[in-house]
Amino acid sequence: PDTLIESELFGYEEGSFTGASKGGKMGKFQLADGGTLFLDEIGDMPYQMQAKLLRVLQEGEIEKVGRQKNIPIDVRVIAATNRNLEEMVKEGAFREDLYYRLNVIPVFMPPLRKRKEDIVTVGKHFLRKYTAKLGKDIEDIAPDALAIMRDYDWPGNLRELENAIECAVNVETGNLLMAASLPEKVREKTGIKNVRTTYDTS
Repeated sequence: PDTLIESELFGYEEGSFTGASKGGKMGKFQLADGGTLFLDEIGDMPYQMQAKLLRVLQEGEIEKVGRQKNIPIDVRVIAATNRNLEEMVKEGAFREDLYYRLNVIPVFMPPLRKRKEDIVTVGKHFLRKYTAKLGKDIEDIAPDALAIMRDYDWPGNLRELENAIECAVNVETGNLLMAASLPEKVREKTGIKNVRTTYDTS
């Protein structure tokens, strides 16, 4: 809800609304003063809040909920989205002035299907992450599992790849991540049908 986003980003004063914490609360912008604030999924921000964010970026100050005097802040903002903001501007779903205020140094990250060379590197990173988290002794990813990962289009990009590796690590019982441990959805949508269940790792 808009009111929740506003209080999270800009904070609030004590007694500003029912349930407000005693002493109030600092918002994310105030906490990030002198540093960097990352706003993910900026394309999903409600239209009314876009105007308030624009004012913060232009004026360099925030207004806490329930406070009359503005607070100066110095924050670098990095915003990310997987939506086409230019199309949203044309449709009236995203403010044009905020789009240009945010789009100072644009960085475009191609989807995984357009950078197949990164899939193995990122997949092995997630393997290390989840073997450590789950206490598994899985040393590497089997060749046919890697082939499936490279062949799959990953419509969910990094989040889907991470999810697939986490799932595979959970069900794998050996010390090599086998193709059979990958989610069925990933295996079915590739051209690789026959997968091995064992490899000689000696």
